[in-house]
Amino acid sequence: MFSKSCEYGLRAIIFIAQQTSQNNKVSLSTISDEINSPQAFTAKVLQQLTKNNLVKSIKGPYGGFVIEEEKMNTKLSEVVRVLDGDAIYTGCGLGLKQCDANSPCPLHHKFVAIRNDLRHMLENTSLKTLANDLNADLATLKR
Repeated sequence: MFSKSCEYGLRAIIFIAQQTSQNNKVSLSTISDEINSPQAFTAKVLQQLTKNNLVKSIKGPYGGFVIEEEKMNTKLSEVVRVLDGDAIYTGCGLGLKQCDANSPCPLHHKFVAIRNDLRHMLENTSLKTLANDLNADLATLKR
């Protein structure tokens, strides 16, 4: 459903949120290790998140990535929008270029409900909530 960059971006920003909630700055190498992603790819994704003010990059020997307190309430939908755009809410479940209510693919009507549920989940889930779940060992980012 999500692009690889969006998957890595979501994992990275959730990990950064968890570390920020524990008053830690986190390095690129730590992030890529903790979320099982290639470091160069992770760097490009973090660059996009930083450029869009979702993540803050602090330079220097005591630097790293953090999320500012007011950004901890950012909804996942905003992260997905920055990394993948809004196509996830309109795309065809089978990847057809032309698929809508007038010319539906075999999955169209069922997939519309799934997309709506996905939108609801993304729009109602904050980074802070997921960071709290990680801190309480209710979830993991690494297998």
